[in-house]
Amino acid sequence: MEFQQIPLEQFNESLSLADRTLKHRLLEDGLSKCSDEFFAEAINLLQVEPSVSMKGQFGPNGDTTLSNDWCIIQLGTPGHLIGFDIDTSHFSWYETKAPAGSVEVLYGTPDESPRADDKRWSEVLPKTSLGPNSRHLFGIPRTDVINFVKLKIYPDGGVARFRVYGEVAPVHALEATPFDLAHVFAGGRVVYVSDQHFGVGSNLILPGRGKDMGDGWETKRSRSKGHKDWVIIKLGAPGYLEQVEIDTAHFKGNFPESCEIEATYSETDLDVQAHGGEGLTKLGPHRQHYFQLENVENTVFTHVKMTIYPDGGAGYSTLPEAPAPVLEQGEPEIATPPSPSTSSPSSMVTTIPVLPLTPEAFASFGQVIQGKFHKLSLLQSSYPSGSSATAGISVYRCQPLTEVASDGTTPLKVLERHPYTNQAFIPMGKGGAEGLKETSERYLVVVAQNGADDKPDLKTLRAFWASTAQGVVYGTAIWHQPMTVLDKPLDLACVETQIGDGSAADCEIVELAEVYRLRL
Repeated sequence: MEFQQIPLEQFNESLSLADRTLKHRLLEDGLSKCSDEFFAEAINLLQVEPSVSMKGQFGPNGDTTLSNDWCIIQLGTPGHLIGFDIDTSHFSWYETKAPAGSVEVLYGTPDESPRADDKRWSEVLPKTSLGPNSRHLFGIPRTDVINFVKLKIYPDGGVARFRVYGEVAPVHALEATPFDLAHVFAGGRVVYVSDQHFGVGSNLILPGRGKDMGDGWETKRSRSKGHKDWVIIKLGAPGYLEQVEIDTAHFKGNFPESCEIEATYSETDLDVQAHGGEGLTKLGPHRQHYFQLENVENTVFTHVKMTIYPDGGAGYSTLPEAPAPVLEQGEPEIATPPSPSTSSPSSMVTTIPVLPLTPEAFASFGQVIQGKFHKLSLLQSSYPSGSSATAGISVYRCQPLTEVASDGTTPLKVLERHPYTNQAFIPMGKGGAEGLKETSERYLVVVAQNGADDKPDLKTLRAFWASTAQGVVYGTAIWHQPMTVLDKPLDLACVETQIGDGSAADCEIVELAEVYRLRL
């Protein structure tokens, strides 16, 4: 069997194609079985943290080392393997380190548990000597798609950590269903990072939310004026971008003050010159942020760049409007993408995604009322003198939306604005413990800026769903959809200033001539 032993100093040149964090997480979905766990659990092989010396410490069965003859690991997602790291750190000649090891692989169904004597096992790393207290890096020819790995040690002994390096076999949505193009299981890869002082950039595209700050991307602090850090992600396939999620979970005092998202189409992973993007956008602490992207219509992208100002930590993923090529799981090559000028499949209808309501995404339209804040929003009124406008509170009972198509979209037909006052809506239903917690009662918030023609600027259309733990304040003269609720009937208190005579001074209404739909 052809393989090569790689010096540790050549790690980046030989194995860095494999995501440096995924090599830990890839195996996290669980151990299938092992031959012996007498001294310690085999799951220790997959811990993210480097091993530590346990010399002189003993468990119920003696020295807390890992002692086993073979161990079968199911990978977190299928992929093509290119190498391994068999780490015997803290196992010296005088302790129970494994004298030799080998690796076998197979591809099976996700729910099976192959036996050690299964005839499908194929050896990719033959029996090879292992030294004490050191990392052993091995490069192998790129395998076919596999999802099970068997580590064997001869005759027994201890291994501190076992890492598997490779390339994920992309898993993409079928048809035109939006999916996360940056996700590592979709084939996304971090290709450039400006700084990784506290946490690696590749953490950004892992499954789920980070368990702590170390599970995200965090850069070192800077005192330089105008400092920024950035990360470039190659998408799993060329596609049409639509929205982005930036998660600052656990980053409370050291979250980025703001960020910028840019994207480009490139045939290579060279430092791409990005264009388009959301522009400089404020971020908040310890929360998920959802933004609809701008300047991305009818354009195929392959790379996304996130820049954070001035530094800090974050998590990130992105969704396309529609994928360009569509791949089944395990397909080895990405299909030839369409040119950047290719039109979106739904060019006749403009579909607006409905995203969770967050203060940052809504900031240019008004305020979100959630949590406990003093004077979060003040009443505003600029009615002409003598108009007899007064402030008051009204209560509206709204019935659930019924006009929903089979594809989960609903038409947007009307927008209104209040040219001389802001307007607050406060739900009077049951709210969740947090503003973003989805409850059984939700309502829609659809907004747009005013255009140069004094009509809604439809390029600025944004749509959100809000829980009953959130109120919303529409800024003065901000165009918005009349109050629309989902799921169940809902009462909302409305605080506004008005004359009350039904004139356009209180409310202007515009019917939309173009076809716009909201994707719920």
